Amino acid sequence: MSELSLHHITRPSILKENAPAIIMFHGYGSDENDLFGFASELPEELYIISARAPYPMQPYGNAWYAINFDAEMNKWNDNEQALKSRDLIANFIDEVKEAYPINKDNLTLLGFSQGTILSYAVALTYPEKIRNIIALSGYISPEMLPDDIETKDYSHLAFYCSHGSVDQVIPVEWARKVPQFLNALSIKNTYKEFPVGHGVAPENFYEFRSWLNKRLGN
Repeated sequence: MSELSLHHITRPSILKENAPAIIMFHGYGSDENDLFGFASELPEELYIISARAPYPMQPYGNAWYAINFDAEMNKWNDNEQALKSRDLIANFIDEVKEAYPINKDNLTLLGFSQGTILSYAVALTYPEKIRNIIALSGYISPEMLPDDIETKDYSHLAFYCSHGSVDQVIPVEWARKVPQFLNALSIKNTYKEFPVGHGVAPENFYEFRSWLNKRLGN
């Protein structure tokens, strides 16, 4: 692992240069090993990078931003930390493009839960850095977006979004707003639901892998 701004693990591509790349962002309370389990089942030409969130939790795990609870158990996001993580990821993307033999114009973000919320925020804030987004079990948080999204060029982006229809952590209703949001910005997107809770069903994995293969030209 090289000394970039986020701790991460990698699986190099079979291509020696100009490889398409994917960066993975885990959910709240997890780490870089979580989504890396997908690596062995993804195309060999992909350069795979799985990042660890910057805020350690006790007794273990990491977060992209804190989730706070009040006495009535209402919860809210630490948006200041979220925005810092959004910009940290954007910087990390630039570092990755310099550090590894990848195609700078063919980068995919893959997120789960909190990692998806950040992937949406990064893609909609810094669209020029990214080509594809696989957004699993998350939602778009407008508080994490800039004011000028109406003026940005999203024409090259494509999103694959999915959610569990019985998700007990992030209500499916929140995810169902995503296609409408993306359509309003004329962004290409696919949205699917699977009969699972807060997780990724095997059918979900095979479907987003097929979607990514098409986007990679396989």
